[in-house]
Amino acid sequence: LPSPIPCSLTQPVTPELLVSPSSQDGDLGSECPEDRGNWTGRLDFLLSCIGYCVGLGNVWRFPYRAYTNGGGAFLVPYFIMLAICGIPIFFMELSLGQFSSLGPLAVWKISPLFKGVGMGTILIVSLVAIYYNMIIAYVLFYLFASLTSDLPWQHCGNWWNTDLCLDHRVIKAGNTTFPVNITNTVSPSEEYWSRYVLHIQGSSGIGDPGRIRWNLCLCLLLSWTIVYLCILKGVKSSGKVVYFTATFPYLILVMLLIRGVTLEGAWKGIRFYLTPQFDHLLSSKVWIEAALQIFYSLGVGFGGLLTFASYNTFHQNIYRDTFIVTLGNAITSILAGFAIFSVLGYMSQELGVPVNQVAKAGPGLAFVVYPQAMTMLPLSPFWSFLFFFMLLTLGLDSQFAFMETIVTAVTDEFPYYLRPKKASFSAVICIALFLMGLILTTEGGMYWLVLLDDYSAGFGLMVVVITTCLVVTRVYGMKRFCQDVHMMLGFKPGPYFRSCWMVLSPATMMALLIYNIIKYQPSEYGSYRFPAWAEVLGILMGVLSCLMIPVGMVMAVLREEGTLWERVQQASRPAMDWGPSLEENRTGMYVTSLAGSQSPKPLMVHMRKYGGITSYENTAIEVDREMEEEEDESMM
Repeated sequence: LPSPIPCSLTQPVTPELLVSPSSQDGDLGSECPEDRGNWTGRLDFLLSCIGYCVGLGNVWRFPYRAYTNGGGAFLVPYFIMLAICGIPIFFMELSLGQFSSLGPLAVWKISPLFKGVGMGTILIVSLVAIYYNMIIAYVLFYLFASLTSDLPWQHCGNWWNTDLCLDHRVIKAGNTTFPVNITNTVSPSEEYWSRYVLHIQGSSGIGDPGRIRWNLCLCLLLSWTIVYLCILKGVKSSGKVVYFTATFPYLILVMLLIRGVTLEGAWKGIRFYLTPQFDHLLSSKVWIEAALQIFYSLGVGFGGLLTFASYNTFHQNIYRDTFIVTLGNAITSILAGFAIFSVLGYMSQELGVPVNQVAKAGPGLAFVVYPQAMTMLPLSPFWSFLFFFMLLTLGLDSQFAFMETIVTAVTDEFPYYLRPKKASFSAVICIALFLMGLILTTEGGMYWLVLLDDYSAGFGLMVVVITTCLVVTRVYGMKRFCQDVHMMLGFKPGPYFRSCWMVLSPATMMALLIYNIIKYQPSEYGSYRFPAWAEVLGILMGVLSCLMIPVGMVMAVLREEGTLWERVQQASRPAMDWGPSLEENRTGMYVTSLAGSQSPKPLMVHMRKYGGITSYENTAIEVDREMEEEEDESMM
């Protein structure tokens, strides 16, 4: 068979003499890597970002957080924290991805010493992807269960119900005929969730997972199959799917909102949701809660934003997109609160109990309270199906982002081997994560899901974001980063972004981290308290992602030459091929510095500024002088 055409016939290769130890990968003379690809439509990127950020948390976390932290007054710290640490970090991630056209691992050519940050990101995203798809599997289970004329969680009297089960219709009748003590009773929807869907009575705790629930296992398999088929061709396929998954939830949300506000007692719930309690603003807890909501709902630090931006064209207006996505995400959360609390207000009136007794957050809202509210409406299966279909579309595009992040990160590290086999590699990742998630389909799987949810993306994620912020502004340099943004967008970030990147954002993230450590509380699920070994396992999950940073530092230092301090200095500086991926976009100090470029000029500059072979000392000095003159002229 004829050998593949080498890259040297299509583009010149940098002489091996001129390659520094930190950038040797042994592949420069092998066949050319397959093209990464780009978004194929104008709105692909924007809709993917909206779908990624607008997820399950907007529906089941924000409304509950708002009403427990001052109602309408919560919006004050929420939007302040959005301005301080949400928008700036969001814009920084998009800028890094678009400028380099690299994934969360390879982007650390910006400072190879900190490549461990990318490794930590991938570990966090992998853990989150395992349990997030399990939540989608629960949604699929309820979606199929809604395809009936009589919802299975509507009445007591089923085999899974206990003597404590009490139908809301009996409660309503009891208000007029005989007194009913509802303090020790359980709703049919709660028993359906815990005793039928989870079958949690078959497990005594996290150490006793019990048997696999095969109906849940099949739902998990289906959810992974859907995810794989949608990311099969990378952003070319997922970029088209989001036209539906990112927009359709809004249609359903508006339908649920209109139906909710027309119900009797709806304003009781909305008033409960939005009544401002300004005395809460004096509590530090409220500000921390607002920052946490921003931090997790925008998805910063997970690598999804950086990955999506890396498939943009070089001059895409991500400045405009940042404000569209972040403000759109905030408005969606507020709208979801109206849709949820209008129904909860109706439900509280029907049951004759205060709103705060029916309001819950997380899975308790999605799989217990809201399904119970649906049974009180005419055409309840229709509204139930709509609600769970909305949750499905909200969850899927966030899962697309997690998977695209993992696949892109690894394929960018091994482009020659994995890019041509990206579909097969994606299948391997999906199968591996599915197998690791099988424990979540057992009778005690909910305990493991709670453990993963509490620890996988806790303080480890905050350390990743803080380190990224500090490396870009302190190690790489604020001035150079702003010049890179100027090269892409035609203008430099203003004082607002610079002050947030330098001081406000990292300081806020540090306060969040310290608060989380000080206010640490062991995990629990209902009345079940997790054993000590489970807590240690959870803490290790968080610590492991942080340990990736020093591990990456050791690996980077060992690749360099010289004394320890010289190695650290060399490893902290940008790699020789750092910069825009396409040669036509490499201007100024990045001109023709790609591997394989005709001109040795940037290589001389690199050797002069960052160390390496010094046999071209005189040439490098002259080029340095030219570069300094060009920079002075551009500044003037």
